[in-house]
Amino acid sequence: MRITPCRPYHAQTVGQTVLRMADDRSAFKIYYLSVIGRDRPEQYEWQHCPQTPADFERTFRAGGHEGIGFVIAFPHVVKIFRFSPAMETVLDVQEFHTEGMRPMDCSRADGYHEFACYAEAAIAADEYRSWARVGTVEEYLAFRSHAADFPVASNAKLAVYWKETR
Repeated sequence: MRITPCRPYHAQTVGQTVLRMADDRSAFKIYYLSVIGRDRPEQYEWQHCPQTPADFERTFRAGGHEGIGFVIAFPHVVKIFRFSPAMETVLDVQEFHTEGMRPMDCSRADGYHEFACYAEAAIAADEYRSWARVGTVEEYLAFRSHAADFPVASNAKLAVYWKETR
């Protein structure tokens, strides 16, 4: 297995809202996240990004997304998590470049596909738990994850381990 360097990671939730779509049935909770402390903050931090959350919401609504779920929106990547219309106990995921909502392929080597970064995984766990516990969609839409700070202590532990255990 080849290990490539990973950039430092410390994400923070910087905002959230619920968007009801034009079809009057679909709704998505939007979680805005920034990755702080990296070079090029305009690419990773909403407060330095040329696109605003309001810009993103207009673009998102225009995309005609259907269903019930949540969105993790970084300035550089967006993931839509939707409870599957084919099996609502499963989350479907789509990835996009934030600017223009152009599709993004998060496939990885050896047939793997990126599931989520730390912030996405923590929020997804809260959202999934809420979906499982409530009895109605409106109860689900009223819930918000309070997860807000996602520091990763080491972004090189796999590389160190792999190198040291030869």
